[in-house]
Amino acid sequence: MLPLTLTDDLLQQILGVTGAAALAATPLVGAGDRNAVDGAAVAGMRQAFSRVPIDGVIVVGEGEKDEAPLLHTGERVGTGAGPRVDVAVDPVDGTRLAAENRPGAIAVMSVAPRGSLFDPGPVFYLDKFVTSGAAAGLRLDAPTVDTLHELAARLDRSVTSLRVAIQDRPRNQAYVDAVRSVGASVVSFRDGDVIPALHAAHPRGSIDLLLGIGGAPEGVLTAVAVRALGGIMQARRSPQTPAERGRTHAAGLSTVEVLELADLAAADGYFFLTAVTDVEGLRELGVDDLPGVRRLATGSETVSLLVSPGGGIRRQADVHKRAADADPAGPGRPATRE
Repeated sequence: MLPLTLTDDLLQQILGVTGAAALAATPLVGAGDRNAVDGAAVAGMRQAFSRVPIDGVIVVGEGEKDEAPLLHTGERVGTGAGPRVDVAVDPVDGTRLAAENRPGAIAVMSVAPRGSLFDPGPVFYLDKFVTSGAAAGLRLDAPTVDTLHELAARLDRSVTSLRVAIQDRPRNQAYVDAVRSVGASVVSFRDGDVIPALHAAHPRGSIDLLLGIGGAPEGVLTAVAVRALGGIMQARRSPQTPAERGRTHAAGLSTVEVLELADLAAADGYFFLTAVTDVEGLRELGVDDLPGVRRLATGSETVSLLVSPGGGIRRQADVHKRAADADPAGPGRPATRE
C-alpha cells in the first residue's frame, strides 16, 4: 500500500471540511436537538467535500448507529480527482454536548490510503483499549487488574497513580469495578471518547489508559490518530442489542477476536478535528485549548487540530467570511488562518 502524502494546500482544504461541519452546527448549539445538530453538520460537511480534490470513499460514518443524519458508508466524496483515500467521519462527536451547549463537542475526520481503514460492518460498538507506546505488549483480553499492575510497572509508578478513562455507561461497569479495586482513578466521561483516547495515546497525555465499550466509528477515527502518535490500540466487536448481535452473527464476524491497531488503520493517515464547543485540557498534548466556534464582526472563527503521520500536532485558527463577503472558494474554505 502506497503511503499517503498530502500537500499543505490539500490539508487545508480537507481541514475546511471539519470547519464547515462545526460552522453549520453552531446555530443549533444549545437548542436541545441532537439530530438537528448532526443534520446541519452532515450538510455542511457534504457541501465542503464537494470542492476538495480527492477521490474519497466513506468507510465509517456515524449516523447509522444513532439513526441520525449521516454520510453513508460507501458514499463517494471529493471531486474524484486527486489521492484515492478512505475517509472516516463523525460530523459531531458529542452531539448531546453540542445540543446542551456543554464543552467537548467536535467535528472530526480521518483520511488514510484507500483500503487501509477498518470497516466495522453491521457492528456499531467496539470494546476499546488505548494507551501510549510505553505499554507495548499489554492486551485488551488480559484480566484488567493484571493489565493495570503491568502498566504501572512499565511506567515505573504506583498502580494507585494510574488514571483510566472510562465512558459512563452501565455496559462499562466491570471495568470501573476493576480499576477501583486496585486503587487507580477512574476518569469518567459521559460523551465523546476521541479526546480521552488522544490523551491515552500521547506519551505526555493526562490519561494512562482508555478502556470500555464505545462507538465503532469513533474507534476507527481514533486509530488513525493513535497510529500517528505512536500509541497502542486494540479493539473487539461488541454488539449491544439483540438485533446488532444477530447482524454480527449473520455476517460471520467474531466478537472474541482482538483487532490490533494495524487492523483498524493499516497505513499512516491524517486526523482532523475542529471544536464546535470549547475543548479543554489539551496542554499535555503540547497545544492550547480549543475555543468553540466564535462569531466575529466579519464572520466566524474556528479552531482545529491536525495530527499528521509521525505525531506532529498542529493547532490552527481559521477565519471564515460571511456568505455575502466570502471568497470564490466558498464558505467551507477558510479565508485566512493563524
